[in-house]
Amino acid sequence: MPDLLVPRLAYGAANLGNLYRELSDEEAWAILDAAWEHGVRFYDTAPHYGLGLSERRLGAFLRTKPRDEYVLSTKVGRLLVPNPAGEGALDTDNDFVVPATLRREWDASEAGVRRSLDESLERLGLDHVDVLYLHDPERNDPESGISEGIPALAALRDEGLVGAVGIGSMDVAALLAAVRTGLTDLIMIAGRYTLAEQPAGEEVLPACLEHGVGVVAASVFNSGLLARAVPDRDGRYEYGAVPPEVFDRAVDIAEICRRFEVELPAAALQFPLRHPAVRTVAVGASRPEQMIQNVERFEAPIPETFWTELRTRGLLG
Repeated sequence: MPDLLVPRLAYGAANLGNLYRELSDEEAWAILDAAWEHGVRFYDTAPHYGLGLSERRLGAFLRTKPRDEYVLSTKVGRLLVPNPAGEGALDTDNDFVVPATLRREWDASEAGVRRSLDESLERLGLDHVDVLYLHDPERNDPESGISEGIPALAALRDEGLVGAVGIGSMDVAALLAAVRTGLTDLIMIAGRYTLAEQPAGEEVLPACLEHGVGVVAASVFNSGLLARAVPDRDGRYEYGAVPPEVFDRAVDIAEICRRFEVELPAAALQFPLRHPAVRTVAVGASRPEQMIQNVERFEAPIPETFWTELRTRGLLG
C-alpha cells in the first residue's frame, strides 16, 4: 500500500452524526477533544453518518489541528441529495437523529465517486483526505459497485487526490472481491473480525496478506455485545437479535476474562491487532468518558496465557 502510516487506534465518528441519540455541537467537540488529548490521531467518517453532520463536526474540529499530525478517512458510494418529502421528519429509519431534508442516493460510478469526494471535502472544510473507502456496496449492487467504484477510487489515488483507497463493509464476499481486484490499499472490516466471530479470518485476511492490503477492524464490540463484562442476550446486534451461537461464544469468552481478570471490552479492542494483516482498530464513543475508557482499555496489559486459553478452548477461529 502507499507510504501511509496509520495509527493503531482510530475514532469512528458515526456518533458525531447523532447515531441513536442527539448530541449538541459542544458534546461532539468534547468527545473529539478527549480523543485528541489521549493520543488518537486517526479519524473515520462518512456522508452516511447523520447526512453529513459527522463530516461537518469532525472537519470543524480537525481544522484546529496541524494537518500533518492526523490521518483522516471518509467514504463514497452514497450521494446526499435534497429530500423535500423529509421536511419535518427525522432520519431515524437510518438510526440518525437528524432532519431528513437530505436523502442518500447510491452512486459508485466514477462521476459519483468524484462528486462525493468533492462534497465531503466541502463539508469537512479540508483540502484532502488520506483514505477513501467505497461504503457498503453490498447494500445496493455489490457486483457493479465494486467493478465501478474500486477502479474509480484507484484513479483518484493514482492522480494523487487521496493517499489510499479501499472498501468499508460488513459483507465478507464484498470485502474479498474488493481485495482481489488488486486495487485496494486498506479495507475496513465492520463486525466480521471480532473476539466473538471471525468469518473474515477464513479468506479475507489471508487475501489481504497475499495482496499487501492493510485492515482496519471496526465494530469490534459487535454493536455492544462485547462492550460490557457480561454479554446481554437482549442487547443490540447489527440489525436484530444476537445469533445464539455468537451469544454463547461471548458468554464463554466472558467467563475466561473473569478468570484471568481481563476486561471483556479490553480483550475485544485488542484482539484484532493480533493478526498481522490488521493495522488499526476503529472504535466509536458517544461521550468523552467513553472515549477515554476505550483508550485505557486498548492499552491495558493482557497476559499471553489468556489468549492461549481462548485458543485451547476453541473460542478463536
